[in-house]
Amino acid sequence: MNASRWNSIFISLFAAMVALLAFLVWATPRNDEGFQWFDPMIQGGWMAWTFPVALFFYIIAALLITFTLLAIRYPETPRRGILRIETTRGDRLFITLLGSAFINLAWLFFFGAPLTWALILCLLYAFAVFRWV
Repeated sequence: MNASRWNSIFISLFAAMVALLAFLVWATPRNDEGFQWFDPMIQGGWMAWTFPVALFFYIIAALLITFTLLAIRYPETPRRGILRIETTRGDRLFITLLGSAFINLAWLFFFGAPLTWALILCLLYAFAVFRWV
């Protein structure tokens, strides 16, 4: 495929992702005081679909879609990092997500909520994984 076709694919995907994010914000419950970010989006639903939960799954799906398209458009050869195993972008994403889950669980065990500093630690961990692993 030529470059202009790939550009149109990336732009249309970006537009769809922005539209879905706008829908999530639109579906967030609100009252006279403003958005109720932690109230259920579906009243009486079987799962507590709050905005943060929906945003979490949205980000995971967006990452998977983006990394899939990047792997198709810009194939890469596996590289060896400090772990001495060959990894691709997708492998490093999986290692990052798995490690971030454990970082957040450990943070909750030792310090409890909120997870702001755990998120910062996860971002540093992700940078290190994509840089050196």
